[in-house]
Amino acid sequence: MKVVVCVKQIAVLGDEVEFTEDERDVDPDFLDYALNEWDSYATEEALQLVERAGEGEVVVVSVGDEDSEDALRRALAMGAGRGIRVWSPELAGADPITVARVLAEVVRGESADLVLCGVQSSDSVQAATGIALAELLELPRVAVVTKVSLGDGTATVHRELEGGLVDVVEVDTPCVLTIQTGINEPRYATLRAIKQAEQKEIEVREPGDLGEPASRVRRMFVPPKGEGAEMLDGSPAEVARRIKELVEERLK
Repeated sequence: MKVVVCVKQIAVLGDEVEFTEDERDVDPDFLDYALNEWDSYATEEALQLVERAGEGEVVVVSVGDEDSEDALRRALAMGAGRGIRVWSPELAGADPITVARVLAEVVRGESADLVLCGVQSSDSVQAATGIALAELLELPRVAVVTKVSLGDGTATVHRELEGGLVDVVEVDTPCVLTIQTGINEPRYATLRAIKQAEQKEIEVREPGDLGEPASRVRRMFVPPKGEGAEMLDGSPAEVARRIKELVEERLK
């Protein structure tokens, strides 16, 4: 059994932020980096599925520069068997669809039984890469998964809906699942495992044809602060009348 997990090293904003001169990105000096939270749950789920199967391999794949190997080594320290990193300068600031194209090229070559991604990344919060990857691979997919049980050529998964509802779906494998936080408890890597992960070789590849970008960043900025909140007191009818007045004032 082979499970491929797509992971990302995300940028974490500090208390202060400044932008690059072209205003299209955050100055790296004001960022910290870490393995995306959703991807840590996806990695743990892959490891547990292989452990329950009794045999198999977990392969982690990431699109990023050399610094992003920290995220891959975190996954390797958790127990993943191999790490693959894809990069070229043209991928700097790539949109989710372009990233999905790059990932698809790698995943096809792995002939995986299952492909897992985090639901979203905490820095861009678009939740698009995993779904786009499934479409490019022409595989069935289920999003926001909170439980996975594998059968003979199928997977029974629970997916989270709004309002606390859960949808139980049976899907043919291979398939792509985007994993929600809380599906498990990601394991802590031991010091020995961390040291062993540092010694593992990460395969580095260059992407093929990237195609046209699906989107471009025009400008990044801190939105101006408003005038603050107005607390409304009174009966429901009085509050409703005041809301009506405020809306009418803004529309003038």
